[in-house]
Amino acid sequence: MRQRTIKKSVELVGIGLHKGVPVRMRLEPAGENEGIVFYRKDKNVYIPLSPQNVVDTKMATVIGKDGVTISTIEHLMSAVYSYGIDNLLIVLDNDEVPIMDGSAIAYCMLLDEAGIAQLGAPKRALRIKKPIEVHQGEKFASLSPAQGFTLDFTIDFAHPIIGKEQMRFEFSKASFLSEIAKARTFGFLHEVQYLRSIGLARGGSLENAVVLDEKRVLNPEGLRYKDEFVRHKILDAIGDLSLLGMPVMGEYRAFAGSHHLNHLLTKELLACDAFEIVEAEAKELQGWVVGAAYAK
Repeated sequence: MRQRTIKKSVELVGIGLHKGVPVRMRLEPAGENEGIVFYRKDKNVYIPLSPQNVVDTKMATVIGKDGVTISTIEHLMSAVYSYGIDNLLIVLDNDEVPIMDGSAIAYCMLLDEAGIAQLGAPKRALRIKKPIEVHQGEKFASLSPAQGFTLDFTIDFAHPIIGKEQMRFEFSKASFLSEIAKARTFGFLHEVQYLRSIGLARGGSLENAVVLDEKRVLNPEGLRYKDEFVRHKILDAIGDLSLLGMPVMGEYRAFAGSHHLNHLLTKELLACDAFEIVEAEAKELQGWVVGAAYAK
C-alpha cells in the first residue's frame, strides 16, 4: 500500500469557534514522506503535526511553534486520518481551524472534492506491541495490541440526556462516514456563558454545537444520533491519535477521555518501547482501501 495525498487544492471559509472571526483554510497536495504540516500564512510559520508541537489541550487540541498557534485541529484531522492521507499542507490565515457545523462531515466533503492521489513511497503504520495506559483520577486512555484499529469509549455525565454512553467502533472509512463523521461537539449552557465571559466560544452557536441546559438539548433539530455525545468523543480521539503521523494498528480504550489524556497517551507511546513501525499491507489497512462517498 502506498502513501496518499490529495489530487488538487481545495479551500473553504468558516468561523473560528473561540474568536468567532472568519478563517480561510486551503488544503494543498504534499509529496511523499513530507507528512502533514500546518502553515499560518498570516505569520509565515510552518507547524508540523506532531505530539511534540501540542501546546494546549484544555478546550481543544492546539499546536504551536515559535509562539504561533493553531487551535481546534481535531475535527479536521479526524477526517484526514480517516481518508488515509499521509501528506498534506494545511494553509490558514488565522489561529483556528474553521469549526463548520461542529462535526467532521464538512471536511470529508472537502476531501471528496479534492480527491485522493497515490504516491510512490510505501505507506507506514504504527503497530502497538504491548499495552500502555495513562490515568487522571478514574479517567483513563489506553492502547493495546489488536488487529486493525478499534476504539472503545465510555462517557458518564450527570445529565438526564447523556448519562452513561458506551460505543465500540471498528474503524473503516465507510463506517467513519456513516457512524462518526456527523457527530457534533457539545457543551453546556452554563459553560458557554462562562467561556464567553473570558473571551472564548465567541463563534459557538446552535449551528455548530449541541448545547444542553440542565434538562434538555436546546438545538431545535435535536440529536443526529441517539448517542451523539460518545460518537463525537470517538471522532475527537481519532483526530488526536492522528498526531502520531501514521495509521494506528491496535485498540484504543477510554473512560471519560479528553484531549489532555489523548495527548499524554501519544507522548507515553512515543517514549516507550510499545510499538513498531511497519510498512503497511493493503490487507492490514483494509479500512482505508474500501472507500465511500460521504453520508448525506
